[in-house]
Amino acid sequence: MITYNNLYNNNNMKEIDSLGCVKVFEHHRDLSVNPSTAMAAYYASEMNVRKRQVLIELNGNAFTVQAGAMQWMAGGIRMTSGIKGVGDFLGKTLASKVTKETAAKPEYTGNGLVMLEPTYKHILLEDVSDWGSLVLEDGLFLACDSSITQKVVARTSFSSAVAGKEGLFNLCLTGKGIAVLESPVPRDELIEFDLKEDELKIDGNMAIAWSNSLKFTVERSSKSLVGSAISGEGLVNVYRGTGKVLMAPTE
Repeated sequence: MITYNNLYNNNNMKEIDSLGCVKVFEHHRDLSVNPSTAMAAYYASEMNVRKRQVLIELNGNAFTVQAGAMQWMAGGIRMTSGIKGVGDFLGKTLASKVTKETAAKPEYTGNGLVMLEPTYKHILLEDVSDWGSLVLEDGLFLACDSSITQKVVARTSFSSAVAGKEGLFNLCLTGKGIAVLESPVPRDELIEFDLKEDELKIDGNMAIAWSNSLKFTVERSSKSLVGSAISGEGLVNVYRGTGKVLMAPTE
């Protein structure tokens, strides 16, 4: 039996979000400072530049985590490679080459706690079933329920990747469960669009996640070249159909 002191009752480490078996903690101040770094640490905290950590409370279920993200685990936790055979390994290796994700993501199962490494990025907890299938920009994935299927999806067209200054392939999460994402922007600043057989046009690669049900293309902002020139906008990213888009208001 393990008891935890100064974890759930830590005055400096506050729980700021939770969903299912996942909790997000934020270190309000960096206490491990010296006189030469104290001023920078103080102003960083005042500007919301703080370390955040994800705690996964396993109760017989399993979670897949980005390679190298685990800080410690306690209790009856078993870790596996998350690879199921040679074919699965080859497929994940190929996927890692085109999505910039790690080929092998360890899977943790059992009963106990898994704490992930601190990060200065903001943590998003998303219920994947709310999205149908959730497509992510590179670098957002941190962890998810192991029941969620991870696959690589290609852009609607090659031109949408080249003209839109985006990658040609993205990681797509499908199923029921929680996805833990690392975002450069806090959830409070993100704008969520819910489309019902409609379209959204964004100037630049501001969308960080979207439903796989949406058709993504890159088009001129106006039907005519003259119109595009007058508006000052050239090509825009267009998301069309039914689904959701999560957009950062600033790059």
